[in-house]
Amino acid sequence: MRLVIWTLLLAAIAVVAAGTLGANDGIVSIYFRQWVVDLSLNLFLIAVVAATFAAYTVVRGIDSLIGLPRRARQWRITRRDRTAQAALREALALLLAGRYSRAHRQAQRAVEIQALTPEIEPDAEFTALGQLLSAASLHRLQDRTRRDEHLAQALVHAQRGRGVRPSEEAARLLSAEWALDDHDAERALQELGALPAGVGRRTAALRLKLQAARLSNHPLEALRTARLLAKHQGLSSAAAEGLVRTLAIATLQSARDADQLRRQWLALDAGDRRDPYVAASAAQRITELGFPEDARAWLRPLWDRLASLTVDERAVVARALAEAMSGLDAEWLARLEASMLAFPREPMFTYTAGCALAERQLWGKARRLLENAAQNTSLPAECRRVAWIVLARLAEQEQREEEAAQCWRQAALSAVGL
Repeated sequence: MRLVIWTLLLAAIAVVAAGTLGANDGIVSIYFRQWVVDLSLNLFLIAVVAATFAAYTVVRGIDSLIGLPRRARQWRITRRDRTAQAALREALALLLAGRYSRAHRQAQRAVEIQALTPEIEPDAEFTALGQLLSAASLHRLQDRTRRDEHLAQALVHAQRGRGVRPSEEAARLLSAEWALDDHDAERALQELGALPAGVGRRTAALRLKLQAARLSNHPLEALRTARLLAKHQGLSSAAAEGLVRTLAIATLQSARDADQLRRQWLALDAGDRRDPYVAASAAQRITELGFPEDARAWLRPLWDRLASLTVDERAVVARALAEAMSGLDAEWLARLEASMLAFPREPMFTYTAGCALAERQLWGKARRLLENAAQNTSLPAECRRVAWIVLARLAEQEQREEEAAQCWRQAALSAVGL
């Protein structure tokens, strides 16, 4: 197709030339001293065109000859730049392939080529990436001293960039990750704190912050970070629920006194306080600190909606209430009787009601319920042990020594899981 177009174009030029130049009878006379040269106008025009083309060619040739050293120098610079870029790409490939020593050497080669070629326009991002690849390779080789040196150089070069500096953000995140690998949670939190606010809310940063908070034994901070991760869909719903519950329980268990525990309980989200496992853990902890009335108050909202809970959740709530029986009022007895009628096949309510009746010194009803609970192997061994202990003390009060000894023996067997 191209050949056809060129043929038609040449034919058109020939037709135009024949039509315009064929009937041209003009003459051009050139006088030089005693010489006179007569040329046809057509020949003169052709000579002018040819001379112009020849002069242009000569000028271009001279310019090319003069500019040859400059172009050779530019070619060498371009070649070195391409060599540095290739070395950096090879370093990344070797790092991903697990060849860390060679990756470090190639990254340093790229940085050295860049540094030893002053004609190349300074590129802080390139140098920072090379130093980061070197640091990552050395981290895999467990060379922490040299790793930190290259990381510091990467940060220095990254901070020379203008506007958004992704290499600096990458250096901070890698530094935090490596600090966690070194079990240095404080350094990890310091590096994460140096990130801009927007970068600190990214999923990668939040994951690192969560690990650092857990490593530094700051469960409340870890809990807040886990909520942010769940909000940004950094965790699956099931994983987020389990993690938030674990951290909430750890936060409550870390309380050293009742006042601190109450503050931490109020600091939790309403959803966490409605979680049966979290509420049960808080109730057990406040009971250990000597405030069972607070435990019952925290369990009351869950007790009012037992029907909406699962079997395991009801068992956890009932067991937590059984440990908070000191000072139980008559109103709770009515609630326990109603729960036994509502869930007759769940033995934990029988055990809890028996503990409540024993606390209120209603020994007749308490003995029957506690005997049923103590002999129910579906209950946890600790609950059965407590039931046997209460029965033993009741038998001692009634001076039935043989029965008390038998109950104490059963309590000891329950303690060892028999």
